[in-house]
Amino acid sequence: MATYVIGDVHGCYEDLQKLLVKIDFNPKKDKLWFVGDIINRGPDSLKTLQFIMSLGDCVQMVLGNHEFNLLASYAGLQKFQDKTNTLKSILEHKNAKKMITWLRNRPLIIRDKKLNMVVVHAGIPPQWSIKKALKKSKKVEKILQQKNWQKFATKYLFSNDPNYWSKKLSKWEKIRYTLNAFTRMRYCDKDGKLDFDLKMHPDKTPRKAELKPWFIWKNRKSANYDIYFGHWSTLGIIDAYQIHTTDTGCLWGGKLTAYHIEKHTRITINCKK
Repeated sequence: MATYVIGDVHGCYEDLQKLLVKIDFNPKKDKLWFVGDIINRGPDSLKTLQFIMSLGDCVQMVLGNHEFNLLASYAGLQKFQDKTNTLKSILEHKNAKKMITWLRNRPLIIRDKKLNMVVVHAGIPPQWSIKKALKKSKKVEKILQQKNWQKFATKYLFSNDPNYWSKKLSKWEKIRYTLNAFTRMRYCDKDGKLDFDLKMHPDKTPRKAELKPWFIWKNRKSANYDIYFGHWSTLGIIDAYQIHTTDTGCLWGGKLTAYHIEKHTRITINCKK
C-alpha cells in the first residue's frame, strides 16, 4: 500500500492520468490525498472532478480556493465567475448538485496521526497549533454542510475582511479569516496577518520585514507535524521547515507532483501548457 499527496491539478485531467500511470496507482490498495484546486483554469474541470469522485474511499481531499470559487458561483455570487474560469461545464451539468454536495462535504484540513502528517491547501497561521487549526476548520465545514449553506455563503462567507485574527472579531469574521488562511495564505506576519497581494517566490519579492512565508516564522505552533500543501506554484520544491510543497505549476506547463509519503520521494510528470 502507498499513500500519495498530489498537487494542484486544476482540471488537467490528461496530466493526472499520466501521473497515475507513472506511480502505478492501484485504487484497491493505494491512497490519494489531493491538496485542493483539482478544478478550474485547466481544460477538463468536469472530467477531473467526476474521475476523482469515482475513486471512492481511496481518495481524501481538502478544499482549495478554486473549489470555493465554484461553490460561490453555484450559490449565485457572480463576482466569482471570470473569463479564466472553466467551471461552466460543472455548473450546467445535470448532476451539478451531486458534485457540489460532494465538494462541500470535503474538509479544510486532513490529519493522519500515524503518519504524523497534515494536508491543507495553502497553509496554517503560525499562531495556531494543529489541534487549534482542526477546531477552527470544523466551524467552516459545519456551515458548508448545512442544508441552507447557500444563504450563509452569499451573505457572510466570502471577503478579504478581516485579514487578521483577534478574539474580538465577530463569529463570521473569524470564519472568513479561517477560510482565507487555509485556502489563500502565502505571506503573513508573525501573528498571522495575511497579505493577499504577494505571490512570487521570496527571492523575487520586495523584502518586507514584517512579512514572511507562513511556514518560516520561528516558534510556529504547527511545526510538530509534516505539512503538505499546494496553492503556491511560484514557490518551487521545498522539503524543509517541516513542510512539503506540492504545487509544481502543472497548469502553467510545469510539472504535476505526487509525493510518496512512506518512501519520502517525489514523482513528477511534465505537463502540457
